[in-house]
Amino acid sequence: MKKLVLASNNAGKLKEFAALLAPLGIEVVTQGSLGVPECPEPHVTFIENALAKARHASAITGLPALADDSGICAPALGGAPGVLSARFAAVDGQPRSDDANNRLLVERLRAFDDKRACYYAALVLVRHADDPLPLIGEGTWWGEVIDTPRGEGGFGYDPYFLLPALGKTAAELGAEKNRISHRALALAALLPKLSGL
Repeated sequence: MKKLVLASNNAGKLKEFAALLAPLGIEVVTQGSLGVPECPEPHVTFIENALAKARHASAITGLPALADDSGICAPALGGAPGVLSARFAAVDGQPRSDDANNRLLVERLRAFDDKRACYYAALVLVRHADDPLPLIGEGTWWGEVIDTPRGEGGFGYDPYFLLPALGKTAAELGAEKNRISHRALALAALLPKLSGL
């Protein structure tokens, strides 16, 4: 496999996956660059949404497809924002933006002493749209949500996601994030399965 379609148009995810898969000689292209419209994400689990997105992109392009469904989950909030992470504020009637999502998460957690949260990623790779044996990798990256953003890197919730052991937010990590993030962990779980292709 030399080329696969990433079932996302998120520039941050493309940059991360391109960097993570380049050493394997795999070129990653976004679905948007191939004219693939976004797929609905109606499911309540990350894995179900990732599988739907991968099958959708592969069906339209005829290429193997890699889909990521990821987000941040706070135990104090019953796992929210969860699969709604990218549109957390929009579901609450606010504008859809990283700033609005972060403000709402911080606001909701104010009532709790428990500020723990995890980034979770489910990666699903299908060799073709009807692949009965999709390859799945999962990664969970624990930290805590802080009230004040720190760092200029990353995207999404990264400026508010503190890694206490490192004393840095995900937005302060730079290239190190690609080695230790939830996506890196999910890809590390997926890579041994790729070797059999």
